[in-house]
Amino acid sequence: MKAALVVLDGWALNPDPGARDAVAAADTPNFDRLREAGAFGTLVASGRRVGLPEGQMGNSEVGHLNIGAGRVVKQESARVTDAIDRWRGRDVPDDIADDGPIDENEAILSAFRYAESRDASSSQPSAGDADKHGGRVHFMGLVSDGGVHSYQSHLHALIELAAEFGVDAVTHAFTDGRDTSPTGGEDYLADLAAHADAQGRGHVATVSGRYYAMDRDHNWDRTRRAYDAIVHREAEHGAESAVAAVRE
Repeated sequence: MKAALVVLDGWALNPDPGARDAVAAADTPNFDRLREAGAFGTLVASGRRVGLPEGQMGNSEVGHLNIGAGRVVKQESARVTDAIDRWRGRDVPDDIADDGPIDENEAILSAFRYAESRDASSSQPSAGDADKHGGRVHFMGLVSDGGVHSYQSHLHALIELAAEFGVDAVTHAFTDGRDTSPTGGEDYLADLAAHADAQGRGHVATVSGRYYAMDRDHNWDRTRRAYDAIVHREAEHGAESAVAAVRE
């Protein structure tokens, strides 16, 4: 028997199609014939059925990974979400492999321990209590709840964990505007700043749009502007706060 795997990106089967359903309104004789010929079924392409957190819509990359593997491929976002939920003592479905709570992740713990043992004014490890140290960790990434490349709750958890170690969490925020509203950056940054303030540790140090910080087309002039702001504290615009930066 011959078989073909054909990916129709953007195709959907609405259980309640209407006049605005492009697929239902289109003339699709070949697909109609295949559907009526016999063996036909649908697959769930979102949430934990494709390795995403519950309630999260699927996307092209996730769909390709799962249908190509022929099994549930747990996505990184779900792994992090489950690890955080376990740390917070929440029930986590055991339908996908257990990575353990996030506060037992050795890579994260090593970073916090390293920051905890360093004085802010020195490049050499210092001795003494953590409260005497000026250690800090830097987080950089997309600040939004778009669910494709970021979950803001993940960053909130890392800030909380950093506070437990007595180190400051310095965030270099990349605003979204693609997977979320183009004007939503202010609200996300305000939420982030409030969460950091509540922990008593850390702040937002730089704000860059994903157009610059996440360019994937080798436009190094864009990436350089984000890099200079993060590494060298050089930027064309400064502001009193992250919210003020996008508001102005």
